[in-house]
Amino acid sequence: MSDLMNQSVNRRSFLKQSTLALAGLSLGSMAGCQTGASSSKKNWFDISLAEWSLHVAIRDEKRLTNLDFPKIARREFNIGAVEYVNQMFMDKAKDTAYLTELKNICNGEGVRSVLIMCDREGNLGDPDTKKRQTAVSNHHKWAEAAKFLGCHSIRVNAATGNVGSYEEQQKRAADGLRKLSEFTATLGLNTIVENHGGLSSNGAWLSGVMKLVGLPNCGTLPDFGNFYIDRVKNEQYDRYKGVTELMPFAKGVSAKTHDFDAQGNEVNTDYLRMMKIVKAAGYRGFVGIEYEGKTLGEFDGIRKTKALLEKVRAEIA
Repeated sequence: MSDLMNQSVNRRSFLKQSTLALAGLSLGSMAGCQTGASSSKKNWFDISLAEWSLHVAIRDEKRLTNLDFPKIARREFNIGAVEYVNQMFMDKAKDTAYLTELKNICNGEGVRSVLIMCDREGNLGDPDTKKRQTAVSNHHKWAEAAKFLGCHSIRVNAATGNVGSYEEQQKRAADGLRKLSEFTATLGLNTIVENHGGLSSNGAWLSGVMKLVGLPNCGTLPDFGNFYIDRVKNEQYDRYKGVTELMPFAKGVSAKTHDFDAQGNEVNTDYLRMMKIVKAAGYRGFVGIEYEGKTLGEFDGIRKTKALLEKVRAEIA
């Protein structure tokens, strides 16, 4: 994708600018989410739709495609912002014609591209230095695609292979994230990390990684439900504590839902309590619907989640 590659500056030249250039990056210019730039005047947060909410229809059943996603967001749910999952168009990161078509669809529907969630590109905290660098390089194409689509971030994972001490894994994750964030900074993008299993679901550990990276365009994407440190042992980190620890670095929020009671409340997460934590942190940006339940169909689950977010937004406002 030569036109996207042209947007990158020479890495060596960039590094010569050193920390001073990074320190000068404006969070507002990153379409960061604590500045209020992405929120409408009447709402303190806006609702986006994470593509994982439709992963059964797109990936498993193949009833829909990634190109249908922005249309569904707008026409079915009247949602004007989308968060892609790279697994849904894994071979298209460098396909300029495809990305142009996707961008045109978004423009036609009045839908904003917010971020790309990136998986299966290697461990950014891999204990093997070469593999860690390969993982960093593998994410470059997604950052370039995100830039082309108009996103403000790519979402990555701080996977470490569960090798080494708590502190050693923090340092390796910070090393990979710092190198990737230096690259995404040249594109005016954020690199954001989700609590996504293992030590990354430990809010204290991941917030510590953020402090070690220490770059303004490296942040978090707190997910309300991904606090399983060990699913086999059913070991979970307290979700309210975890979100509180991650929100100071948040440039996105993932509203995970599974099941609802008769009043439309999520049965696993107290949304009123959780969104109060989000607002208290000064967050003013997109909150992405990520329905993962089995009881309702995906469309119904998305509608239930949207209704819950709208209700809580009005109560807190």
